[in-house]
Amino acid sequence: MKPITFQTKVWELLQEYPQLEGTLASLSPAFAKLSNPVLRRTIAKVTSLQQAASIAGIEPGEMVAKLRAAAGIGITEPENPEHEGDSFSQQLLTTAPQWYRKEQVSSRFDATALLDAGDVPMSHILKQSRNLTPGEIFEFTTPFLPGPVLEILHKEGFGVWSEKLSKEGNQTEYLNRVHKF
Repeated sequence: MKPITFQTKVWELLQEYPQLEGTLASLSPAFAKLSNPVLRRTIAKVTSLQQAASIAGIEPGEMVAKLRAAAGIGITEPENPEHEGDSFSQQLLTTAPQWYRKEQVSSRFDATALLDAGDVPMSHILKQSRNLTPGEIFEFTTPFLPGPVLEILHKEGFGVWSEKLSKEGNQTEYLNRVHKF
């Protein structure tokens, strides 16, 4: 049995412990979409449990503890997500970076409708971002913080920044920006 840690990928978790899909779904409605095979093969492969907890608005330690309990695994050592190395998602939600200028937004995309239809917007977001010319900004909205795709773009040299917005009905939306230097 593999350990369940903050850095365990959602896909790895479900491969090793398929019975935990129901546990994830009970933790947050956001995880119900994992039954979609396309989402499972794409997003789940690059998303750590810590990132997934952030997306779902759950405290990572609580989520990992519940998953371990459901899998019948005891806690072998205390974990602290801040020492686990994945603070990238937290870095995204800062004040506006110096490169951000509203007038430089060249294209916008609402990924929520695509996600609601069961599709994965990752390839569209990557393509739009990679087609930017220097100085341009691509702006897109999502119902969760898309840490994995923004981390990919950041590693490719793009500037990335997200803003958490409140919507009616106590829902949250994220406005994400990608800047080509």
